[in-house]
Amino acid sequence: MERKQWKWLAISIGFSVMVLAVVLYFTIDEDTITYLARLDPAFLLLALGFHLASLCFWALRIKTMSKSLGYRVKFSHCLNMVFANMLVAAITPSQMGGEPVRIHELYRSGVRVGDATAVVIMERVIDGIVLGGIAALAMLLLSSHWSTLDVDFATPMFFSWMAVTIAVLLFAYSVRNPDFLKGILRRVSLWVARRWHSTKLDRFIDAIDHEVDNFNGSLSRFVGGGKIGLICGFLFTTLYWVSEFSIASLILMGLGEEPYLFESFIVQLIIAIFMMIPLTPGSSGIAELSATSLYGLFIPSSIVGIFVVLWRFILYYVNIIIGILASIFIVRREMILKRIGLK
Repeated sequence: MERKQWKWLAISIGFSVMVLAVVLYFTIDEDTITYLARLDPAFLLLALGFHLASLCFWALRIKTMSKSLGYRVKFSHCLNMVFANMLVAAITPSQMGGEPVRIHELYRSGVRVGDATAVVIMERVIDGIVLGGIAALAMLLLSSHWSTLDVDFATPMFFSWMAVTIAVLLFAYSVRNPDFLKGILRRVSLWVARRWHSTKLDRFIDAIDHEVDNFNGSLSRFVGGGKIGLICGFLFTTLYWVSEFSIASLILMGLGEEPYLFESFIVQLIIAIFMMIPLTPGSSGIAELSATSLYGLFIPSSIVGIFVVLWRFILYYVNIIIGILASIFIVRREMILKRIGLK
């Protein structure tokens, strides 16, 4: 990584460590020692296994969606790009900054830029649809359960569901009306040009128009001959989110608490929406505060801090570790390609 990226990584980790330290300071008491004494490492290892499995589901989603467009991308390559994506997501505002990495890595494996963009954006669309579906299903199944909860989950759940639904509808409209998407990208490009005084704006706008047309053509291929890829995409996306959302319950069981499965799914849907808001690098601090506030409503305060530390270690710090290793592999490959003149 470049020096600037290391700086943002340090800022991201700094935010996270600072918030976690504050959370631990205000939640640790004499009962915390009792909970730690009965900590079961087997559940923590299982939680880590679930997280690694979810990343494999993500890689399988990329592989099958690319295959439906006529490209054969190795699973190992897909998995490495997912790992590298996690590091970039940790240093960019919100946790949705890894898309350029996946597009670049798909391009390196022989996928056209427009098709790679279609795969990556369609991933996010499927994420939104699946999250919205899970939220709607949770609201329906738990409709008779809301009154038994001591807190009001219905309101934030409803607004989270509405946010995801609106985003998906806007995307669907832009697909049917490519000029709408081009107009948005042009306005963004003009804003960037005014801010950084770009001298290549016309060429860049022409490139945008070309890639938007290419992208819409790829989406048409998904709807036409790539339906299997979409079906597999929905399957692996569902497995990904169910696996990720189960991690918190496994950690709670490791601490000797009930899994709070339904409540945990609801809380993490809300947190997932919060973490898409570009406020801090990798949403560090935002995730910790959100988890502390929401989980603190129904689990003992003595273990809230320990729980959040373990949860963030698996879903954030592990991502940074494997992301650095994957990025080293990519940088080494790029240096070799540049040396032999293939870059």
